[in-house]
Amino acid sequence: MEIKLYNTLTKSKENFIPLNGNEVRMYSCGPTVYSYAHIGNFRAYIFMDTLRRMLEYNGYEMKHVMNITDVGHLESDADEGEDKMEKAAKKENKNPYEIAKFYTEAFLKDIEKLNIEKPETIAKATEHIDEMLEFVKEIIAKGYAYETSKGIYFDISKLDQYPVLSNRNLEEQIAGARVEVDPEKRNPYDFAIWIKAPENHIMKWESPWGLSYPGWHIECSAMGRKYLGEEFDIHTGGVDHIPTHHENEIAQSKGACGKIPAKFWMHVEFLQVDGGKMSKSLGNVYTIDQLKEKGIEPLAYKLFCFTAHYRTQLNFTFESVASSQKALNRLREGYLMHTEGSDEISNVVIEEYKTKFLETINDDLNIPAAMGILWEIVRNEKKSKEFANLLLEFDKVLGLDLKNAKKYIEEQAKIELPKEILDLIEQRKQARIQKNWALSDQLRDEIQEKGYRIKDTKEGMTIEKV
Repeated sequence: MEIKLYNTLTKSKENFIPLNGNEVRMYSCGPTVYSYAHIGNFRAYIFMDTLRRMLEYNGYEMKHVMNITDVGHLESDADEGEDKMEKAAKKENKNPYEIAKFYTEAFLKDIEKLNIEKPETIAKATEHIDEMLEFVKEIIAKGYAYETSKGIYFDISKLDQYPVLSNRNLEEQIAGARVEVDPEKRNPYDFAIWIKAPENHIMKWESPWGLSYPGWHIECSAMGRKYLGEEFDIHTGGVDHIPTHHENEIAQSKGACGKIPAKFWMHVEFLQVDGGKMSKSLGNVYTIDQLKEKGIEPLAYKLFCFTAHYRTQLNFTFESVASSQKALNRLREGYLMHTEGSDEISNVVIEEYKTKFLETINDDLNIPAAMGILWEIVRNEKKSKEFANLLLEFDKVLGLDLKNAKKYIEEQAKIELPKEILDLIEQRKQARIQKNWALSDQLRDEIQEKGYRIKDTKEGMTIEKV
C-alpha cells in the first residue's frame, strides 16, 4: 500500500518510495545535551518514533541516525554568544564533558520511559570532529567558504538558491533582530561552519585554522553523510529547525557535494502551553519527571501527543494531559477485557480494520484518526481475543505498551501515599465515624487540593492521584 508523506522541501504530500530497495535511511536531529529535555522537545521524538514504527509496520528496514549535540550549539542563530555546553558547565561548575554525559543519560532514560525506539546509530558530535573537519575542507575546496578572524564562514551567495526550505525573504530580514551584521561577513546570512576558539574556551581541537571547534550545522551534514551517504530518504526535526539549522545543512551539503542530502524533510509543529509559548521565564517548561510527580505517566503524555496531527500545533494543559491519563487507563482496561472475551469475530471484520488502520497511518501519519479506530475496537460490545491481538498489532505503531497493560494497572493500585495524605485520610475516617460530615467534606477537599481524589463507595473508600 502506498505511503504519502508531507515534504517541507516541496510543500506537498508525496508518495514515499525509498531510494534503496526495502531500506529506509533516516536522520533525526537529536538533543543539545546542556539541560534536561522538556515535553516540547519530546513531541519531536515521539513523532520520530511513530514515523519509524509506521515504516517498520509497512515492512521496511530502518537505518536511522540521531545526533547528540555536545559541542558547537551557540546561543544565537547568528553564530553569536556562548556555546550552550560551556555556559551550562560554568553554571553547574562542571566541565562540559560531565554535563554532556549526565544529560545524555537523562535523555536516553526519558525516551525509554516514553517507549521510543532507539535509532540504530546515536552519534555524538564530539566523536566526529575528524569527519566535520573533512567536510569543512571540502566546502572550502569547492569555493563555498572563506576565513575571517572568527572562523570559517559559508558563503550563501555561491548557491543557486537560498533558502530552499523556508519562505524567508532575506532582503526584508537582512537587519533582523536575530542577525548580527558582522563586518567581516560577505553577507549577513553567511554562517559559521568552523569557529576559532577564544583562549579560555574549553572545548577546542587542532585544525588548519588553529585551536577551534565546529559550528552547530556542520555536525549533522558530516554525520548524516558518514552513516547514510550523500543522499538518504528522510530528515526529521521540529519546525524551529526549518529556517536556520536545516536550511544551512542543505547549503553545506550542496557546497560539498552538490546534493540536497534528504529526499523528504519532515517537521513536527510546536507544543504550546496554556495557549502560549513555552518559556523558562514563564515557568511553564516541564520535564517528563515533573509530569510523573503530578501523576501523569510518560505514556499518557505520548497518548496526549496523538490527539493532534504532527503538523498542527498542540496545546498542553494539565487538564488535557490528565484526560489522556484517564484515556490510557480506559484503553488498557478495554484491551484486558478483550483478552478475556470469547466472542467470535469474522476474519472479514478483522481484515477491514487492518486495511483501514494501514490506510490511515500511511496518509501522512494520521495518528488521531488511527486512535479513533482503536477506540472503536475497544468499545465494541463483542469481547474477543482476536480484537485484543489486533490492538497489540496496531500498538506496534503507537508504542503504548499495551501488552503490559495489566502491570500498569496493578502498579497504579499500589500508590504509595505521603504521610501527610495518610494523616488527613485518618482524620477524615474519624470525622465520618463521628458523623461530622462538614469536617469530612472539608478534609476531602483538602486532600484533593494536594493532588489526590477520594471516592466513597459501598465497598469502602478508594483514592487515586488527580
